[in-house]
Amino acid sequence: MGFLQDVAAPVSQQFSELGTASQIGVSVVGFLVVVVFLNVLSQIIRRNPNEPPLVFHWFPLIGSTITYGMDPPRFFKENREKYGDCFTFILLGKKTTVYLGTQGNDFILNGKIRDVNAEEIYTVLTTPVFGKDVVYDCPNAKLMEQKKFMKIALTTEAFRTYVPIISDEVTTYFKRSTDFKGKSGIVDIPPKMAEITIFTASHALQGKEIRDKFDESLAALYHDLDMGFSPINFSLHWAPLPWNNRRDHAQRTVAKIYMDTIKSRRGREDEAGSQDIMWHLMNSEYKNGVKVPDHEIAHMMIALLMAGQHSSSSTSSWIMVRLASRPDIMEELYQEQVKALGADLPPLTYEDLAKLPLNQAIVKETLRLHAPIHSIMRAVKSPMPVPGTKYVIPTNHVLLAAPGVSASDPQYFPQPDLWEPHRWEKDHPLTPTIVRNEQEEEEKIDYGYGLVSKGAGSPYIPFGAGRHRCIGEQFANVQLQTIVAEIVRLFKFRNVDGSNDVIGTDYASLFSRPLEPAKIYWERREAN
Repeated sequence: MGFLQDVAAPVSQQFSELGTASQIGVSVVGFLVVVVFLNVLSQIIRRNPNEPPLVFHWFPLIGSTITYGMDPPRFFKENREKYGDCFTFILLGKKTTVYLGTQGNDFILNGKIRDVNAEEIYTVLTTPVFGKDVVYDCPNAKLMEQKKFMKIALTTEAFRTYVPIISDEVTTYFKRSTDFKGKSGIVDIPPKMAEITIFTASHALQGKEIRDKFDESLAALYHDLDMGFSPINFSLHWAPLPWNNRRDHAQRTVAKIYMDTIKSRRGREDEAGSQDIMWHLMNSEYKNGVKVPDHEIAHMMIALLMAGQHSSSSTSSWIMVRLASRPDIMEELYQEQVKALGADLPPLTYEDLAKLPLNQAIVKETLRLHAPIHSIMRAVKSPMPVPGTKYVIPTNHVLLAAPGVSASDPQYFPQPDLWEPHRWEKDHPLTPTIVRNEQEEEEKIDYGYGLVSKGAGSPYIPFGAGRHRCIGEQFANVQLQTIVAEIVRLFKFRNVDGSNDVIGTDYASLFSRPLEPAKIYWERREAN
């Protein structure tokens, strides 16, 4: 005891001689040391054998948030090597359990509605962007009815009309764009692809009347809405931050455009020839006999266009970046069209897309390596035993699926990090087993809006799986294939430095996209 007093006394005296600011600083550092020590100690002595292993972290609350946010795919890969397919990490103070691989995808994405819940996770992001009473701001049964309403815009008959519309939007865009004047140049491609996808989606999905209201300024508003999906908004969606202020202004502005259009159309007696998705929603009612309110129509229109925009914008940008790194593939795409459709390259039709397998493979391969959404989360509503293990996921955890991990797994995809569109051919050395076994029938299920593939048993599910599988999957494929086909007719691309290098990934939003500026060199084809 005397020894402790002898040590403590001079330390106490030295502390008292410090200035106030220094005393505060020393106290804060001391407090942090104690917090870190207790946090590390708790990870050592409180290991629950019935829960997945916890990723080691120094600081409570922060946990692995920073390392995960910087590069999610790398985070998954490194921790999979340490802990296996199932592990837990701290994300913004919340225990988040990752279950990787096809079994993990199926466990989470095809989980029973009584066990897992998407609404609780995503409504803080989607409600400020889309608006009230739609998507995750309503009961799941109502969402399924809303999806059923929207499927009228996603039929084969509709797709036949969309291809000429998309083609015309693409060619018109490049004719009027000042960035593509002359025979060649350098351009930051992602912002251009964002505009092209919003123009093509608005015209195809929502009709000419809505498209005519769009220009670059309205496309910018949709960009502001898109930035509302920043990961930090899981916690700070309510905060008056600059991007949230822009998000809220954009939501009000876009919703008013739709509301004014609805009001105007209700005042017309003759709707002949205008039976687009808005007209359909204006004349729809829920199972309980209630007609869809105008504000819900406006908010569904926002959601529909966002569904046709943010993922396609990211994917189309990646396609262009990848083509610039492989000019040989871009030339193959051009020659494929010449051989399949004729040297005069007639206007594209929906049926033409099926004659262009490499064009299809470009989209598939890009989605494989650059899945728009790297993490899909669900709230746990009842304890969930993990089959084949002793783990039980408790209700204070969030579940996280990462389908991109199985899509880049060498077990399924030889040389998985290589962007090789030809791997989707059945006789290629890198052909994955899912291509060789394409004839196998996928299990289908109806969640209330028509039959869809359960999908989660496949290592390749870029559009998700289960009841929340993206209903716009087919439209996205038609849109992207048409955009690529038209751009290939017009241009040759290469990297500015002539290399085959590919730019890194920006994970600032929930939707992974190329780091900007992503500049490419373009050259107009002689015939154009």
